[in-house]
Amino acid sequence: MLVYFIFAVLGTFLFRQVTKGDDINEYMNFSNFSYSMMMLMRISTGENWNIVMTDCMRTEADGCIEGETCGISYAYIFFIPYMMISA
Repeated sequence: MLVYFIFAVLGTFLFRQVTKGDDINEYMNFSNFSYSMMMLMRISTGENWNIVMTDCMRTEADGCIEGETCGISYAYIFFIPYMMISA
């Protein structure tokens, strides 16, 4: 449970601006701690975690919308260790 807590705080800090995407919507996102916990529980089952990761990796070069779909280009540093630890 401590792993979920740590990654939920990190996810909220890193990806709170990403509120729309192919698999991210108004209920499944990282906008606050509780949504982050739900998202991490969901992706720990293996359900579309790679699509969520690519949603969080969009940058200005990919034509993102600021405050809705812009993430960080190094999101894989968050998702791949999380999937390795939670498996």
